[in-house]
Amino acid sequence: MRLQLNHDVMKTELSGIRGFTYLVRDTPGACALTIGEPDLNTPEEIKAAAKAALDANDTHYPPGNGYAYLLQAVSDFEAREHGLRYSPDEIIITDGATEALYASLRTICNPGDEVIIPTPAFLLYEAIVQLCGAKAVLMPTEENQYQISAEQLENAITDKTKAIILTSPNNPTGCIYTKRTLDEIHEVLKDKPIFAVCDDVYRTLVYDGEYHSFGEYQDMRDRLIIVNSFSKPYAMTGWRVGWVMADAPIRDRIQIIHQYCVTSVPSFVQPACVAALKSDVSPTVEIFRKRRDYVYQRLIDMGLEVQKPEGAFYMFIKIKKYGMDSLTFCTKMLKEGLVGVIPGVYFGADDYMRLSYCYSDQDLKEGLDRIERFITGLNA
Repeated sequence: MRLQLNHDVMKTELSGIRGFTYLVRDTPGACALTIGEPDLNTPEEIKAAAKAALDANDTHYPPGNGYAYLLQAVSDFEAREHGLRYSPDEIIITDGATEALYASLRTICNPGDEVIIPTPAFLLYEAIVQLCGAKAVLMPTEENQYQISAEQLENAITDKTKAIILTSPNNPTGCIYTKRTLDEIHEVLKDKPIFAVCDDVYRTLVYDGEYHSFGEYQDMRDRLIIVNSFSKPYAMTGWRVGWVMADAPIRDRIQIIHQYCVTSVPSFVQPACVAALKSDVSPTVEIFRKRRDYVYQRLIDMGLEVQKPEGAFYMFIKIKKYGMDSLTFCTKMLKEGLVGVIPGVYFGADDYMRLSYCYSDQDLKEGLDRIERFITGLNA
């Protein structure tokens, strides 16, 4: 008997980022600079709130979209910190940003629709779009210092375009879209029936200049979907909590996917999320700023090409001059240099590799020492 599975699932591969990370972890003696998971632990006041909730037996079904007090806290936080005004009934507390992205794209995409993904990008987006039966349209930005021009965007749009995904600060480049870039994107999209999905999960980790989210263009409110997460700024990756904000008619449909996928976020973690929103993340930002400066200078001193990131905690390093595709290069560096980073092919840019600098100072020094020895050997 021949059984047929969903065609979109069958043509979607497991994450290459995860797969290569597992390869690094299974390599004896390897130093890993792969995953974007802060080495910091969740702050005590956040854990204490969860413990108190457990002691109070807050272990029953919560409201599907989140407790009212957390929805209000997110609403207040976004208005206070980011100038984005969404009422509690325009917010859903999700199982991390990943579920927020899946529920949002599943809500807006129909088979045959196209979703523009500026690359380099976290290609989870491409997988989700494919699982929705839509088509990912990859739009390279390497030649424009990772910015987007109006002309480039116009050329990518067709009569099938349903959405564009905007990630700033970007994973894997650490690039932040300039106000000029955002204005050009807005000028192109303002009168078109195209959604802008704003993945803002790294917006708290910004080191240079002023930051703007495309979510600020509220004249497009009916086509904006904004995603955020507790994972990165609060060292809460394992808690799996995020949120999505959208105009009420869109949010009301996103909750359908959310309800049937996960029902709700666990009850006792929600008080901890309120505590997180009240906490001061500036010490964390300063830690990553110092690590960024150290790693960037080390890479430049090695003669490697890299654009200094303005946010997030990644370096996207050009390796084209070594004459190898990124998977070959990174595999060789892992085997011979015992240091692991992620091949750029998994971000849609095969001439690059991504290094995560959210590891400890000691791990960063050791990993960079190994990269330097490996690079020196290639140059010999």
